Amino acid sequence: MRGYVPGEGWRFGPRIEGDSTRFSLWAPSAPQVTLEIVNAEGEVLQRHPLQRDGDGFHQARVAGAGPGTLYRFRVRDDLAVPDPASRSNPQGVHGPSEVVEAAARAQPGPAWAGRPWHEAVVYELHVGTFTPEGTLAAAAARLPALQAAGITAVELLPLAAFPGQRGWGYDGVLPFAVHPAYGRPEDLRAFADAAHALGLMVLLDVVYNHFGPDGNYMAAYCPELVNPEHHTPWGSAINFDGEHNAPVRRFFIENALYWVGECGLDGLRLDAVHALVDTSERHIVQDIGAALLDGPGRHRHVHLVLENERNSVRMLTPPAEAPAEAGLAQWDDDWHHAAHVVATGETDGYYSDYAEQPVRQLAQALAEGFIFQGQPSPFAHG
Repeated sequence: MRGYVPGEGWRFGPRIEGDSTRFSLWAPSAPQVTLEIVNAEGEVLQRHPLQRDGDGFHQARVAGAGPGTLYRFRVRDDLAVPDPASRSNPQGVHGPSEVVEAAARAQPGPAWAGRPWHEAVVYELHVGTFTPEGTLAAAAARLPALQAAGITAVELLPLAAFPGQRGWGYDGVLPFAVHPAYGRPEDLRAFADAAHALGLMVLLDVVYNHFGPDGNYMAAYCPELVNPEHHTPWGSAINFDGEHNAPVRRFFIENALYWVGECGLDGLRLDAVHALVDTSERHIVQDIGAALLDGPGRHRHVHLVLENERNSVRMLTPPAEAPAEAGLAQWDDDWHHAAHVVATGETDGYYSDYAEQPVRQLAQALAEGFIFQGQPSPFAHG
């Protein structure tokens, strides 16, 4: 990604090219895909057969299909689906996708260089419950109160579009689209600009280990998305290391670059990376980290925070080409679970690993970070 420009050379999602828009859908198993331009009521206005290339991408350039155009892909006679790389799905995850203008910037602004990690005082923010309105615009108006409290970084819970109006966001199915109840892509960019003006970083929680069950249309037409040889608590693992894995890896790398590069955010928190099954020489997490450092990270501080119950030090090792200050951070489940047991006495599920000596374990977490440093976990059956 050297010489990074937002969207340049990307394969996923619509890209405006002059007076035309290039549409692309990766569906190697689909013999034919048709682009349907529709109105707000779902009535078809235009149909455009897509041309399949050797990598399984179905593509077409369509004149006049600029910002605001609603579209979907007809992958079977009985199935029309939104774009899995949709930047906006205003009618929800079952409705058509919308063409939006890309942000023409490789970094948020000339005055913002981000903040080093040692300055981070992180506030976890759920957009849907932070204000009565439950929107990004309303949340942005309250940022001065967080700054006054000493917060230096806001971590947004997942924004990727999910079914319904409200939820935690961990069952998202359109990883590039801001959940429509929260706002539009430009609202997220405005939120980031408002935060940066106050000296606040903005991180985003992303879920790359599974798609939610409701609205996951890719499962119906793109079996190459998963690797049935690996399993997770949510079913077959995302295909990061099986046949046809290269476009899958690129999909998630482009997603990370979209949020950080095009939307101007300062980093990502990757949910449950222990469920990202990848036996490749270089793990997908390391590829994502390298792409961020070689892209927007060339101009400013960019951070990657991992949730990893296995405490894998390999995951925290930056690429060899990374600058010295580019180490990754980990969401410390050990500290959280020990503190939870001390505070509540709850010992069900994974809290059972911390039931016998929670105070001692909490002290160890404060002193050393990890509690489990190679010893077997009873909850994980050793």
